[in-house]
Amino acid sequence: MGIKRLGIITIILTLIEDMILAAIPAVGFAMVFNVPIRALKYCALLGAIGHGSRTLLVMSGMNIEWASFCAAILVGCIGIQWSRWWLAHPKVFTVAAIIPMFPGINAYIAMISVVKLTQIGYSAEIFEALVTNFLKASFIVGALSIGLSLPGLWLYRKRPSV
Repeated sequence: MGIKRLGIITIILTLIEDMILAAIPAVGFAMVFNVPIRALKYCALLGAIGHGSRTLLVMSGMNIEWASFCAAILVGCIGIQWSRWWLAHPKVFTVAAIIPMFPGINAYIAMISVVKLTQIGYSAEIFEALVTNFLKASFIVGALSIGLSLPGLWLYRKRPSV
């Protein structure tokens, strides 16, 4: 589903829907993590920005692993900037915002494939589904965690003393 095949209205509506649906779990997880009430709207906005940017990158042809990596870097950069403005730790904004991008469907299919392999026995199709979805989920989680930590490493690294 490349961007060239879709109309601009369809792209905008898809992004708006995606961003709204990503903001909901971002707020939910922020509440689970006891984020202050005044920061919930920023968690929702950052979750929407992150997931929307990943969706836009995937729609433009980038694979989901690299799109997740880029979106996590964006979330990390914005979270650091917001933490300076509102005098809070960046994790207040970023951790809950990144969770909607976790690959739940791939992890679920990999788990179900393991269960099927133990119940039914070996099947090439099931094993392929297991390996493919496990690797995809692992690479997405790795991309999210590395992408989220890179802005902090770039901005907060210690300068060598001369």
